[in-house]
Amino acid sequence: MSLPTARSITHSHSGDERVMLTYEERFLRRKVLTTQGGTEFLVDLAQTTSLGGGDAFELEDGRLFEVIAAEEALLEVTGDDLTRLAWHIGNRHTPCQIEAGRLLIQSNHVLLDMLQKLGATLREVTEPFTPEGGAYGHGRTHGHSH
Repeated sequence: MSLPTARSITHSHSGDERVMLTYEERFLRRKVLTTQGGTEFLVDLAQTTSLGGGDAFELEDGRLFEVIAAEEALLEVTGDDLTRLAWHIGNRHTPCQIEAGRLLIQSNHVLLDMLQKLGATLREVTEPFTPEGGAYGHGRTHGHSH
């Protein structure tokens, strides 16, 4: 039996079912996934794609499976000079979710040590992670050729 297949992504903010994925899992080209309702389907995209909230897999039969950011272990970064802390995080090309009054990054002992030395207040949290996209396009970007 062949699996239902998604060959494209749409920005729909809704879907017939939902699939919960971490930040790393939302960067894919070809993979079998399972929705929260238990439906297995094949993702078979033309190129590796970074998915965000509001995106949905468009199946060949017309169904939409909405992408939801899964909760994951993160570091919440706060401090008196958040702009300076954000610069140091960005200087290390680390994905960062920027919010008013705080930054969120993936747990990393090297960055934790650096940020502590810079005077940041750090707290371990478990939340969905939706970092800023690349400077040259939406989502993750890995070069300057776009």
